[in-house]
Amino acid sequence: MQNFTYCAPTKVIFGRGVESQIGTELRARGASRVLLHFGGGSVRKTGLLDKVTASLTEAGLSYVELGGVSPNPKLSFIHQGIDLCRKEGVDFILAVGGGSVIDSAKAIGVGLVTGNDPWQYASTGTHPEDDQVFPVGVVLTISAAGSEMSNSDVITNDLLTPWVKQGITSETVRPLVAFLNPENTFTVSKFQTGCGVVDIMMHTLERYLTGEGDCALTERIAEALMVSVREAGRIAIEHPDDYEARATLMWASSLSHNDLTGCGKTRKFPVHKLEHPVSALHDSVSHGAGLSVLFPAWAQYVMQYDIAKFAQLANRVWDCPMDFDYPERTAAAGIDAMKRYFTEIGMPTHLSELGLTPADYDDIIALTTKNNTRPVKSYIDLYADEIRAIYALAE
Repeated sequence: MQNFTYCAPTKVIFGRGVESQIGTELRARGASRVLLHFGGGSVRKTGLLDKVTASLTEAGLSYVELGGVSPNPKLSFIHQGIDLCRKEGVDFILAVGGGSVIDSAKAIGVGLVTGNDPWQYASTGTHPEDDQVFPVGVVLTISAAGSEMSNSDVITNDLLTPWVKQGITSETVRPLVAFLNPENTFTVSKFQTGCGVVDIMMHTLERYLTGEGDCALTERIAEALMVSVREAGRIAIEHPDDYEARATLMWASSLSHNDLTGCGKTRKFPVHKLEHPVSALHDSVSHGAGLSVLFPAWAQYVMQYDIAKFAQLANRVWDCPMDFDYPERTAAAGIDAMKRYFTEIGMPTHLSELGLTPADYDDIIALTTKNNTRPVKSYIDLYADEIRAIYALAE
């Protein structure tokens, strides 16, 4: 186990009816004028936005609304949010939605507290000083990205040609408080529920499969989370209003990306780095769907460098019998079991299902590797040839 620092300061308020506490909680944190940030009309149709505004009003807080966040949140819209907050004197941002809304809110906060364009940090791998924090809270509506507790913020620069999708990793962007009511995910579609299941698993697996040897306790925590998500995902897709299944997915979403499942390991996230250019160039591709296609192919390609860990995963998470004489068979069986599960919950496992063909590969690879000058770090460096081989496995 490597040295590590674990800090997850987000206050989580979990369960039915937690919306009634929003106003009091934000007022206690010094809020007076709040930006309500959300995506489409679903939060209005479900009545959630009314509950949030009622709580704010009861606590004596004023607010201004900014809806319209799109999937893969866009820098141009983030700029609009920064301008609006300055104009309106906003002192707290409350994201009501899923990962895209939360990441948009985080980026607006970065722009407000630093006075800089948030892309300055995303494009250079730098981040603001840790004490530069604009207060952001979350009312979660989709169990997937884990952004409600994470120190990650992924945005898409739609002002460039081609579009580029990159992230900021910093304690600056970790939310102060998250209100998690599983009932607010009952109306999430089967497809988006499946995307969420994949995203939760990937946040865990990208910390699990690092090639750094054993980290027994952390790995057992990760395995328990993945098994729980596997079963809860099945139930939630068949029975969308099953509270316990939705609660498991919501809490797992937070735990999968607040670094608990990576303590003692180095975070590399190669498959996320493979997927981001895909959904940057093809905005219709959902992040979870891109991961469900690319992760099994990546796993098949790199499995040879960590047979024991891939076999352990297959045995403990996917219930594959351990072949101690030929553990590579167990490892391969685990990847096959994962793909079958993704298919079972309605997720794609082939690039063609994303609408991609070999004619698209060159542009995606060029963006991924900066024209073959910057590899994706994994068990081995992934340059253009290696990524093309992974794509071939995903066809």
